[in-house]
Amino acid sequence: MRIGLIGGGFMGEALVSAWLKAGVVQPDDVTVSDVAEPRRKLLASEYGVGVTSQNADAARDADVLVLAVKPQEFSNVAAGLKGNLDGATAVSIMAGVPIERIARELGLDAVVRVMPNTAAFVQQAISLWIASAGVPEARLDGIATLLRAAGRELRVSDEKYLDMATAVSGSGPGFIFLFLEALIDAGVHVGMRRDIASELAIQTLLGSATLAREMNKHPAELRNMVTSPGGTTAAGLQVLEDAGFRGMVIDAVEAAYERSKELSG
Repeated sequence: MRIGLIGGGFMGEALVSAWLKAGVVQPDDVTVSDVAEPRRKLLASEYGVGVTSQNADAARDADVLVLAVKPQEFSNVAAGLKGNLDGATAVSIMAGVPIERIARELGLDAVVRVMPNTAAFVQQAISLWIASAGVPEARLDGIATLLRAAGRELRVSDEKYLDMATAVSGSGPGFIFLFLEALIDAGVHVGMRRDIASELAIQTLLGSATLAREMNKHPAELRNMVTSPGGTTAAGLQVLEDAGFRGMVIDAVEAAYERSKELSG
């Protein structure tokens, strides 16, 4: 499967890295276009993939054309590609750009829209996706394979979930990293060395997420398991609840969701 990647930024690189680690594609199968020469040099030297400054060169002969550009740049990119994508399936990881618009501006029937996240770099992403009716069945299998190489994948039948996923799992790492940063800083604040606080906080976050997946219990039940009456966790949780922590998280996700819908315009 030949892959053309339009946009060699952080997420584009994360996907390429995951595909190559998993062995689902070889470097010769991938051509990346990016306007920034430093990015092209990095991708060529680090991964051995083909690079170009011309989007049309990356798209030429591609079976799968991955769109990893900013939503605001899409129309200009599409104008340079329309009419030259025979047989290709477009796979968009752009936030907020609906399938109908992608298909119309590229002149393609076969379009997949995906919301992955940055954990693709370590093959632990979650990718929510949907495909148009024009995507061949065999191509669907190939795209699922690419997404599983980056972590887990979940296909849905209603496009409304993509904007929601943008807010929860696409933007979610940013929210989680902010919490992680605060937890580390809190450890330093109470007198811990930063390297120790960092190790404790990162492993605590990783272990808690793994526990939640493996035990398959409601988060409230897991929280109760670690919260003794009148204990240290209860004291800390009371501060978070009093500060409106739960509501702030909901507001952050809602803001990201609304912004995703704005980008679709």
